[in-house]
Amino acid sequence: MTRSARIVVGVSGGIAAYKSCALIRSFTESGHQVRVIPTPSALEFVGRATFEALSGNPVHTGVFNDVPEVPHVRLGQEADLVVVAPATADLMARATSGRADDLLTATLLTARCPILFAPAMHTEMWEHPATVANVKTLRDRGVTVLEPSAGRLTGKDTGPGRLPEPEEIFAFGSLLLERSDAVPRDLEGKRIVVSAGGTREAVDPVRFLGNRSSGKQGYAIARLAAQRGARVTLISGITSGLPIPAAVDVEHVQSAAQMKQAVFKHSIDVDAVIMAAAVADFRPAEVAVAKIKKGADEPESIPLVRNDDILKGLVQARTSGELPGETVIVGFAAETGDENGSVLDHARDKLSRKGCDLLVVNAVGDGKAFEVDHNDGWILSNSGGESALEHGSKALMASRILDELGQLLRR
Repeated sequence: MTRSARIVVGVSGGIAAYKSCALIRSFTESGHQVRVIPTPSALEFVGRATFEALSGNPVHTGVFNDVPEVPHVRLGQEADLVVVAPATADLMARATSGRADDLLTATLLTARCPILFAPAMHTEMWEHPATVANVKTLRDRGVTVLEPSAGRLTGKDTGPGRLPEPEEIFAFGSLLLERSDAVPRDLEGKRIVVSAGGTREAVDPVRFLGNRSSGKQGYAIARLAAQRGARVTLISGITSGLPIPAAVDVEHVQSAAQMKQAVFKHSIDVDAVIMAAAVADFRPAEVAVAKIKKGADEPESIPLVRNDDILKGLVQARTSGELPGETVIVGFAAETGDENGSVLDHARDKLSRKGCDLLVVNAVGDGKAFEVDHNDGWILSNSGGESALEHGSKALMASRILDELGQLLRR
């Protein structure tokens, strides 16, 4: 559980300012102390009373409020995290040039904690050379500037520049509290395919065989890889209604066969494939065309046949030259110990059989791994390395996995 932290939420003047209310609530409900600092123009979109009610603290915009408390210095000095959402083009330009003409920009100058900007603006503004240069400068200074979502903007416009959803901004803010260096831009230019979620194997038009995968770990990996600079394609099976990560291309599938087809289609020319999906090992040998009824005609059993092993198939395709020889392949293993060996014993055997470069291992059962927000485990490499993954959020686990992947990609 993340400790209680002192968080500054900056809000600049854009139509997406209303979404900051959900972000503020998420931080306060997680037990954090929140101070909201809007720009004067932000108050044209959301009133001061709303921010004060949500945060439980007074809200000011200028440096001459509460002068004896010296808030323009103190708030930044004492903060554990500063999040600016939305961060407009104007706000980022002023932050880049070191302006301190309101309480928010002054706070940004004095903060020595992690700073997270969630941009929101029209596509033309996001893609303008001035904004591109400002974003690069901020990132070079150690500020985490998220890639925006693509979608509906103000009016009828669509394109990149939409504010990431509040739950996604909250996830990155929480991650930076766990690990301040979790979002480096170390995957710039890399192309990565990530699979996530479970699969459903039809029994009849009503029933299916499935599993308990929520997709949270795979989505966390895809979300973070994109924000670390990679071009990410997410092959999503069945999930627990997760929102699409910002700056990620998504293809939805249901069955193991559809998952295999999509993964191979998108893995022809990529740098890495991360198979985080929980793919069904078996499917019914035949799918009934009508709902199976109870009674005299119900089958005594439902014969199963084995699905293709997608991970092993990727390794074989790389060996045969169908995939580039330098493609890094990462597998996942959800294991339980038994009389034949421990979780790690079974994982080591699986790594040997699969032949992938890295294998992420989770112990499952008793509320572990599936359908939860926190996780732990191990990373095994085909070179013999083994490292434990500390218990923490699935976003933290994703950051450690991408660290290992980044090392392989830089070789």
